[in-house]
Amino acid sequence: MASADTATHPPGSQNSSEKMESNLDPRPHVPSPYLQQIRSLPVDFRLTDSHNSEPFEKSATTDAGNFHAISCAIAENGDLDSETVLGFEDTVRNMDQVTQESPYSGQTMSVEDRNSVGDEELCFGASPLPSLTPTHTSPKWSDTTPYAAKKKLQSWLKLSNENWVLGTILSTSGGESVISLPEGNVLKVTAENLLPANPDILDGVDDLMQLSYLHEPSVLYNLQYRYNQDIIYTKAGPVLIAINPFKEVPLYGNAYIYAYKRKSVESPHVYAIADTAIREMIRDEINQSIIISGESGAGKTETAKIAMQYLAALGGGSGIEYEILKTNPILEAFGNAKTSRNDNSSRFGKLIEIYFSETGKISGAKIQTFLLEKSRVVQCAEGERSYHIFYQLCAGAPPALREKLILKNADEYKYLSQCNCYEINRVDDAEQFRIVMEALDIVHVNKEDQESVFAMLAAVLWLGNVSFSVVDNENHVEAVEDEGLSAVAHLLGCNIKELKLALSTRHMRVGSDDIVQKLTLPQAIDTRDALAKSIYSCLFDWLVEQINKSLAVGKRRTGRSISILDIYGFESFDRNSFEQFCINYANERLQQHFNRHLFKLEQEEYVQDGIDWAKVDFEDNQDCLNLFEKKPLGLLSLLDEESTFPNGTDLTFANKLKQHLFSNSCFRGERGRAFTVSHFAGEVMYDTTGFLEKNRDLLHLDSIQLLCSCTCQLPRIFASNMLRQSEKPIVGPLYKSGGADSQKLSVATKFKGQLFQLMQRLENTTPHFIRCIKPNNFQSPGIYDQGLVLQQLRCCGVLEVVRISRSGFPTRMSHQKFARRYGFLLLENVAAKDPLGVSVAILHQFNIQPEMYQVGYTKLFFRTGQIGVLEDTRNRTLHGILRVQSSFRGHQARLYFKELSRGIANLQSFVRGEKTRKEFVTLLQRHRAAVVIQKQIKGRIAWKKFVNIHDASITIQSAIRGWLVRRCSGDVVLLQSARKKDKESDDVVVKSSVLAELQRRVLKAEAALRDKEEENDILRQRLQQYESRWSEYELKMKSMEEVWQKQMRSLQSSLSIAKRSLAIDDSDRNSDASVNLNDDRDFSWDSNGLRPMSAGLSVISRLAGEFEQRSQVFGDDAKFLVEVKSGQAEATLNPDRELRRLKQIFDAWKKDYSSRLRETKVILHKLGNEEGSGDKMRKKWWGRRNSSRIN
Repeated sequence: MASADTATHPPGSQNSSEKMESNLDPRPHVPSPYLQQIRSLPVDFRLTDSHNSEPFEKSATTDAGNFHAISCAIAENGDLDSETVLGFEDTVRNMDQVTQESPYSGQTMSVEDRNSVGDEELCFGASPLPSLTPTHTSPKWSDTTPYAAKKKLQSWLKLSNENWVLGTILSTSGGESVISLPEGNVLKVTAENLLPANPDILDGVDDLMQLSYLHEPSVLYNLQYRYNQDIIYTKAGPVLIAINPFKEVPLYGNAYIYAYKRKSVESPHVYAIADTAIREMIRDEINQSIIISGESGAGKTETAKIAMQYLAALGGGSGIEYEILKTNPILEAFGNAKTSRNDNSSRFGKLIEIYFSETGKISGAKIQTFLLEKSRVVQCAEGERSYHIFYQLCAGAPPALREKLILKNADEYKYLSQCNCYEINRVDDAEQFRIVMEALDIVHVNKEDQESVFAMLAAVLWLGNVSFSVVDNENHVEAVEDEGLSAVAHLLGCNIKELKLALSTRHMRVGSDDIVQKLTLPQAIDTRDALAKSIYSCLFDWLVEQINKSLAVGKRRTGRSISILDIYGFESFDRNSFEQFCINYANERLQQHFNRHLFKLEQEEYVQDGIDWAKVDFEDNQDCLNLFEKKPLGLLSLLDEESTFPNGTDLTFANKLKQHLFSNSCFRGERGRAFTVSHFAGEVMYDTTGFLEKNRDLLHLDSIQLLCSCTCQLPRIFASNMLRQSEKPIVGPLYKSGGADSQKLSVATKFKGQLFQLMQRLENTTPHFIRCIKPNNFQSPGIYDQGLVLQQLRCCGVLEVVRISRSGFPTRMSHQKFARRYGFLLLENVAAKDPLGVSVAILHQFNIQPEMYQVGYTKLFFRTGQIGVLEDTRNRTLHGILRVQSSFRGHQARLYFKELSRGIANLQSFVRGEKTRKEFVTLLQRHRAAVVIQKQIKGRIAWKKFVNIHDASITIQSAIRGWLVRRCSGDVVLLQSARKKDKESDDVVVKSSVLAELQRRVLKAEAALRDKEEENDILRQRLQQYESRWSEYELKMKSMEEVWQKQMRSLQSSLSIAKRSLAIDDSDRNSDASVNLNDDRDFSWDSNGLRPMSAGLSVISRLAGEFEQRSQVFGDDAKFLVEVKSGQAEATLNPDRELRRLKQIFDAWKKDYSSRLRETKVILHKLGNEEGSGDKMRKKWWGRRNSSRIN
């Protein structure tokens, strides 16, 4: 829900007239804001003479004696004593400060012509964003119409069309009054038919409790006044009224959220309600609830989303707030539909409980739903639509999903085509489907479950296309095995034969026998539709359960929560059925909770301020609730009782109601199947057609068993849930008839239990009420239907709030504000008292009766209409002060203007004289410069003329002299000379053309040279880059060569050490072997001990050879790549890549070589140990040999 911004002006802006007026006061002090804002005076305002001002003087002398003293201070010549006026100027400056703190200052009012005598347009501005209620930029008392015209009272008159119109009372005689209507009509009516109108200052107040006269027309007018300015939020005490503007406007966003969070904006708003809820929850440690109600199309869903956005913005940080917000697209897709009254109507009620941590951060949430309209799945009216998700699936499913689900267009499904409405203006179903899929991902519904959900939706659509054919003379039918039946069987994962039997037959148990009953066409259609409705209802509940699993973390962390209840408002249509019956019953409960809470708040405030207040009686709707809930003769009990009878019909139910409830004051029987209930909002007639069927909500056991046999997981889950709810044995007529319901309780009983749980939860919270109002049935902006709005105000209890407030003290003002606002009306010696004393003195001076007000500890409490008397006197006094100020300021302005005119004339004369002298000096300098320039130019022209004459004289002389010579030389010479001259002239022409061509070539060559120089610069830069890179590569190569050399040296040292050790061991062995052979030829030493050592020497030699070979190869390759890199050698390979590859090969070989070298060392070590053992044996042998020799 949103509203448009009114036209605004920058705060503090002034036009030229304001700037002039701000300079009129010759006093050194800064003028007060009030004195700077005279522009509020009418353009045609003039001081009236004594004859024309009699009504004004008469009224002024009766109620404002102090103003008469002001008038007497005016001198006979019309001038006003400056000291007197300046003294009152200070008084008005002080009153200006009072007005800024007035409870009525700063109200938003765009101009609306009442067509009443003496009314004039008020000057209003608007505060900058994000303020919702613009404040006055014109004077605080902008209504400056002469009081003589304002004295004609205005009253409200109710016309024959039930609309209220504001008229002006022309005269009153006895009990009759003559009233003039805005259209110009004049009527004579009785005073009883008129209701007084509020003062103009109260037009458009943001809280209805501030109105002096609280009645239906004043409330309607105030709401319309604000609605015409696109101010859609208004308070009615503790209730926020939100009128749907039916258009998108920027009233929401981070700027507004930040403003309400900082308390810089006090205008009524959903943000303000949510802010109050979260602050009270943290401060008082008490759970809060925001109850949003209203009829379809009033904007409940949008209001709930706005409240959730604010709570998410303030309590965000854990990330779960994003999941909470993303539940809205899912619930809207599966639970909202287009109706004749609303394009996005919620067909269920929901309670969103948001949990908070101890620091005020959102830690989880839980969603509870109420009374989903299942009948819309199989039947909807002309021009309406079924649930959005069906159309979104048909329009936005990707090709793979469409093929898997056997999807068709929406107009090919009978459930969707019966209403002939497939689209909504300015809504893209395909885009909405994408948003729903994204939201399902965010709330952690996996892809497999998503496909199962869409399969269930497609199965519901295909169930509508299942048809039946008659098979015998008794009109028994069976399902036709066509595309629809096979598609349903495929999507549910069941056997097509079992599906056919479940839709065409019914198993009944009579005694110990099982009987199979064939169904007629109406019974088969009911069975099919019941299966479709149950699948969709179970799917909706399953989705809500999955969402709650994703959000169910906060309840374990903290017990603090804010609940947002988005529930249907009171409904009264031409034909009201079972849904309206349950909805209105719920609203009766909510209204009782609302009334009790309202009186509790009123009484707490009165007691807190020490007010002597007798408790006001109000219309308690307990009798209506007893009519619904009383046992055994309540509406719900009788409905459940009749639903248990197999032969019970809607007519028998209606007759039973008339028989047992005829004496109840809230019940009235009607003809046929209708009955009327007197609700708190008015009488509603219900038609019992379909009551029993909808209350039973039967799904036969055969259908449940069919779902149990499906291969898909979701149908089995649905069936197990239904069986769990009806696990107790069925007794009574339902059992005897072979029926089995899908739930243990009837719909009405189950709804009653949910409602009691809801009310118990709300009783433990601090409630905050938002009433959404739909201004018209056309869903068009700018249209305000008084009758429709009045009906909704009655239904949602706002007028009851107004009535309760009217019976108490609706107008309240603190002592300080009251004293500052009206204290200047008292005598000066009384105005110096404390605020409470000043307030009491004002009340006594204006003879306000004690029973019309109460003096509290901190506030003054007034009954209806009492503040208007003080406002009238205050306005009259201010009118007089404004007139005196206007006269004095006009006199000051004229004197100042004359003085200013003389000063300006003198200043202009000096400025113009100085300017003329400067211009003369400039002209003189220009004249002298012109003379010098002319002299130079004329001399130059004369010199050129002289040179030309001189050259011409020489030419003539040469010509004459030549003629004389040619005359003597003959004609031949003359011809030759002529030819020669022609050739010379031709040469000159040719030379000039060649010269031009050469110049062009030179220019072209210069341009080319510049281009080449630029290219050379670029090449030089590239060369420098290449040189820097080459130096880097050289450094890298050097470092790599050093590393390789170190590694080579280490390997060589290892090899040399190994060779030396082997050589020493070999020499020792050879010497020992020779000694042994010389000493004893008979002892044969095994030469196998030498073989391993020789093998080790061969391995080491091979390793040394390999090392030398590899080092030579790697060195050559590296040298070659360096030459290629430096350009010394040519090759088609990439030196960098080859160098990296060579390094990799070297590293691999080095690793392998090192491992082999380690293995060789290990082997040699083992051989060394064996050699040691051999030495020991030889020593033993040598000892034995020596001992034998000695012996």
